[in-house]
Amino acid sequence: MKIAVLSGKGGAGKTYVSVNLAMAAMNNSHEIARYLDCDVEEPNGHLFLKPSNIKKEIVYRKLPVFDENKCDGCRKCVEFCKFNALAYVNGKVKLFDEICHSCGGCEIVCPQNAIKEVENETGCLEYGQHGELEVVSGFLNLGEASGVSVISKTLSHADNQDVNIIDCPPGSACTVMESVSDCDYALLVVEPTSFGIHNFKMVHELVNVLKIPCGVIINKSTEKVDELEKYCADSGVKILAYLPFSKKIAETNAESNIAYEINDETKIIFDDLFQVVKREV
Repeated sequence: MKIAVLSGKGGAGKTYVSVNLAMAAMNNSHEIARYLDCDVEEPNGHLFLKPSNIKKEIVYRKLPVFDENKCDGCRKCVEFCKFNALAYVNGKVKLFDEICHSCGGCEIVCPQNAIKEVENETGCLEYGQHGELEVVSGFLNLGEASGVSVISKTLSHADNQDVNIIDCPPGSACTVMESVSDCDYALLVVEPTSFGIHNFKMVHELVNVLKIPCGVIINKSTEKVDELEKYCADSGVKILAYLPFSKKIAETNAESNIAYEINDETKIIFDDLFQVVKREV
């Protein structure tokens, strides 16, 4: 199964939940457990899991290159591109590679065979082991505008026969949609603040549009939040767990240690949460 962990904003506790849930999956499942960090602009799960036996893999994406000697200026490629990544300027086709989605359509529609796709390095993967837990992390190169290609490559290491915990980017942009596109269930992590609740509603709307079943985890919980609980009740979304606000846990995270491994209360919470998620799936 593939479990995506999302949050409407950064700092809500998405990686904290992902890492500790992956540890619970490793200890409470007969299948292979795998942690996949798709927050490729700022991956940090590896700082906690500290995987060993690391292997690296370069990630590429294809971009079109134009042969000016063959191009006759028909503009069919420009008309085809729905992302507006191409323009015809001063007798030449101009590529805006930041918004190119590497779909390959321009090469297909060119009647003069003047377009050829070439591979460009966009990032890398690192994969290793934390005990029996497989750890796969995607890293986007500095200056790259889109992490979709790195996310796609990261997710290619997932296997439906295993337990895959997917640490998604925050928010609800294209990279998030790529991360959850093939998941079985989504865990929405929310912190009980006005800003956190507002952004949580947006990411909940996203999984609704994609028809992905989901549950809510309230992190840094100090007391019940009527607005959040009412929204979940009205929307028919289950609150699966309340994770307490804890100075001790905050210190553990700040020291890049895994709370599951050194805090018995946290271990019990995430062992129980993993069983709840399995039943939901």
